[in-house]
Amino acid sequence: MLIMFKKLTDDVKIIKRGFSVIHDTQSGVILLNIICAVFEAVTPFINIYLSAEILNELGSGKDIRRLTILVALTVGLNLLVYLIKQLLYRLINICNSLFENKLTMRMNNKTLSTDYANIENFDTRMKRQRINDLRNVNGRGIWFMIYNMRNIIRSLFVIIFAAVMSYKIFFVSDITGEGTFYNIINSPLVSFIMLALIIINVIFTMYANATSAKKSYVLFDGGVTSANTVAAYIVDYVTGYNAGKDIRLYNQKKMLSGEFSSLIDKLKPNFNQLEKNQKKYGNINSAMAVVISCLVYLFVGFKALAGAFLIGNILKYVGSINEFISGFSGFMNGFTEFRNNNEALRAYFDFMEIPDSLFHGTLTTEKRADNEYEIEFRNVSFKYPGTDTYALKNLNLKFNIGQRMAVVGMNGSGKTTMIKLLCRLYDPTEGEITLNGIDIKKYDYDEYMSIFSVVFQDFKLFSFTLGQNVTTSVDVDGEWAAKCLSMAGLDERLSSMPKGLDTPLYKDFEEDGVEISGGEAQKIALARALYKDAPFIVLDEPTAALDPIAEFEVYSKFNEIVGGKTAIYISHRLSSCRFCDDIAVFHEGELIQRGSHDALIADEGGKYHELWTAQAQYYAENTGNH
Repeated sequence: MLIMFKKLTDDVKIIKRGFSVIHDTQSGVILLNIICAVFEAVTPFINIYLSAEILNELGSGKDIRRLTILVALTVGLNLLVYLIKQLLYRLINICNSLFENKLTMRMNNKTLSTDYANIENFDTRMKRQRINDLRNVNGRGIWFMIYNMRNIIRSLFVIIFAAVMSYKIFFVSDITGEGTFYNIINSPLVSFIMLALIIINVIFTMYANATSAKKSYVLFDGGVTSANTVAAYIVDYVTGYNAGKDIRLYNQKKMLSGEFSSLIDKLKPNFNQLEKNQKKYGNINSAMAVVISCLVYLFVGFKALAGAFLIGNILKYVGSINEFISGFSGFMNGFTEFRNNNEALRAYFDFMEIPDSLFHGTLTTEKRADNEYEIEFRNVSFKYPGTDTYALKNLNLKFNIGQRMAVVGMNGSGKTTMIKLLCRLYDPTEGEITLNGIDIKKYDYDEYMSIFSVVFQDFKLFSFTLGQNVTTSVDVDGEWAAKCLSMAGLDERLSSMPKGLDTPLYKDFEEDGVEISGGEAQKIALARALYKDAPFIVLDEPTAALDPIAEFEVYSKFNEIVGGKTAIYISHRLSSCRFCDDIAVFHEGELIQRGSHDALIADEGGKYHELWTAQAQYYAENTGNH
């Protein structure tokens, strides 16, 4: 009992937290739904009460004036309530849309602001996906609370209205006749038995619905949600026009169709069992409803025969009792649904409460006109979360102001990891990184990030305008953006674009969007880094998608592009590193060589000489073949 009470208490706390989120996100939506629920609850009772009065009048006085008033009142109240409800529905739809958009933005902001380590973490992505799956598959989540709250409020008021209209038949008797029949009908025991049967029916229905919902949830959680993730991925892939070429050239249709069919086959047992559960408990509920309805009609009918009330009140009492049963059942089911929904609420809170581990300091980086920012790695080692292998080991490296450094090495040697640590996407496992002699953890995080312009290998462009892609902002400094694109080697392409900087990229949103090549995309990413005009510029494979001529153009004016900035350049093409003052060679997470191109190539036993010779031989063989 104590465990059940604790679980109930925990469930109520989760529900309260859910409503706090709704109130903080879109406060008006709760009040509007409560008002709407009251009007929805009162609607059937207007017809029940006034229809009973009309029948009573037809069966007794037949006062035309009163009949006319009752009919007019019935039509008028129904019309008024209908119009009010339609207005409320429109306002609720608007508020619901605003709420959904704001709540989605809340989750997006969590994704945008959380530590990068969390974004790369598989569990984080799965937590966000679980929120979507629980909503898309069985409608669960904070969104569901609004809908269910209205059902509960409506059911509560239905109970109140029904009790007010029908209590007399149980607790007040106007029967004046004598005899066995009258005594039985007038007996408090009969009323008590009838009330008990109604309550038993409600409790049983509630239990059946709760059991059915719980079994359905287990079936969904046992495979439907995970399968839905894969299915959503396949649908996104198939409907994305960029995948159309691969689908046709590699005949992926068979694979994708087969994978989708396989998912459906796996889920068939779940859906079959779900259908069986729904039929089983649905049939039980239907049978109970028929039995209790018959008993209600008999109870009220015998009371009418005994002369307890006018014939029209049969409609009032039968309708009110049935509404009471429906309302009580709806209220209890709604509370059960709230508890069943708590798993989805926990998924939301688990995602929103993912902790950030990066320390955010308070020191200012001081925007220096001379750009004299000196960074040093001091015995830095790093392991990615969840692994025991060092991605970097005992790294000692200083970047001198205004220096051009190339970082080279084989795949997995730690080059990009070093950049992630430099930009505080991760913090070192051991050692420290300093800016002008101070641990970078002590600086204000946003200010520290502002001194870097980075182009990673896996950069992303938006399906927005060219100018917005360069500025990453709605506001575009056209002159500076155009100059940055020119420095990046995209001036000719810009001049050919129909709307200049306002030309949309890709065709996701705009019919006149421009499809750009991989090399052009890389130049736009480089222009984005230049537009930021930060004192440190880091280029991670910035010319991988460029042709040799375009690559030469970038390198030939690299000093002009970088200006007085400190530049770190990562590349697999060693021939493109010769313009740098300093070259750092990484291998298996360690810095193993450092020096100029001439000094490193002279060391015939070194890794740089090995890589250079291998690449030079490849180019020589290719030249010979042609």
